[in-house]
Amino acid sequence: MYTYEQLACADRLFGSSYYIFDSEKLKENYRKINQAFASRYPRFLIGYSYKTNYLPQLCALINKLGGYAEVVSRLEYDLALKIGVDPSRIIYNGPVKEAADIEAALHGKSLLNLDSFYEIELVKRYCEAYPERMVSVGLRVNFDLQENGVNPLQDGREASRFGFCVENGAFQRAVEELSRIPSLRISGLHGHFSSDRSLAVYEKIAGKLCQLARVCLPETVEYIDVGGGIYGELPPSFPIQNTPTFDDYAEAVCRVMHAEMAAYGHVPLLILEPGIAMAANAFSFVCKVIDVKDVRGQTFVLVDGSVHNVKPTMHRHNLPHQIVRRQNGGEPGVFHVVGYTCMERDCLLHQVTGKLPRAGDYFIFENTGAYTMVFNPPFIKGRPPIVQRCENEWRELRGRETLAQFFSDQLYRFEPLSVSKIR
Repeated sequence: MYTYEQLACADRLFGSSYYIFDSEKLKENYRKINQAFASRYPRFLIGYSYKTNYLPQLCALINKLGGYAEVVSRLEYDLALKIGVDPSRIIYNGPVKEAADIEAALHGKSLLNLDSFYEIELVKRYCEAYPERMVSVGLRVNFDLQENGVNPLQDGREASRFGFCVENGAFQRAVEELSRIPSLRISGLHGHFSSDRSLAVYEKIAGKLCQLARVCLPETVEYIDVGGGIYGELPPSFPIQNTPTFDDYAEAVCRVMHAEMAAYGHVPLLILEPGIAMAANAFSFVCKVIDVKDVRGQTFVLVDGSVHNVKPTMHRHNLPHQIVRRQNGGEPGVFHVVGYTCMERDCLLHQVTGKLPRAGDYFIFENTGAYTMVFNPPFIKGRPPIVQRCENEWRELRGRETLAQFFSDQLYRFEPLSVSKIR
């Protein structure tokens, strides 16, 4: 992928650890996802999940390609505006929204999906303050995904905490409360679940949302949003294999959409909110080998990086990686790659068999674009730079975090505390 000389050049420019953004891979992911769904369903759009990776250049590229911004906070909403996204092309989700957030989204004609009853109260207040405005909102729906006693939710959870529950009547009550507002229509349903990402889950989500739309929103439904979470393309060395392809997901979801809405007389917009599938393989993380040492028969390779940079959940799967060596050779052995923090759990790779790295070599970790940069805590060292290789030159997209940025004068107070004399 990269030569030692190229990585050493980047090292001199940016330091001994950094992310590399591959914009061509991002564009390829977008094209493949869009083609898979748009070729099977007449009205489809991608809402890219900002929380997965909100590098401004990435988000701006998605906007240029035609994707919407899917955000879950005012921070992300304002970022979308800052990089030039039209507010009508923002999907505002998330469980916590303030009155000012609701107002901004409704003023901007964003796709606003409500998550709880307190948000309905905020929408009511908005409609009372602006009775002349016709507004639209969507509802995030919560329903049981179990099949034959098996729950596909992440970590084996019994119930998702998000949205309006169908089984206990909360969803129906939300529809009734909103229907009493003359200047409002419920225009869409949203059904994102953190699940096992199986095709059966997405089939069930699409089917249930369509059924609810036909029964509860027969005159007003404009979009069906099946959420995100689909698998992206994984390299052969990835620890998880035989996952559904983009075409598999599209076939499953679009088949249900056609079947459920065939006799409806109206084709609602289908929205998908990919994050991992869009960004994960568009980034790699490079870190330099600092030292190699032996402790009671265990070999530890110390690098200028951390598990937080490559897998913040600290799972034990080894990510696809390669070693770019300064010199050929190296003794065969088994080693662990460990990071710069003071935690024993800071292990980037476990039980690697092969030629031992040497100080000055570089590791390249692949598939590091999802949640790493946004979920990277300010712990021990500042955040590493993000760079891009353009026309045989390196371009900096985010600089290395400095002390002044890490401990910003606008956030921290540096004057000494006054201490009363002890009497």
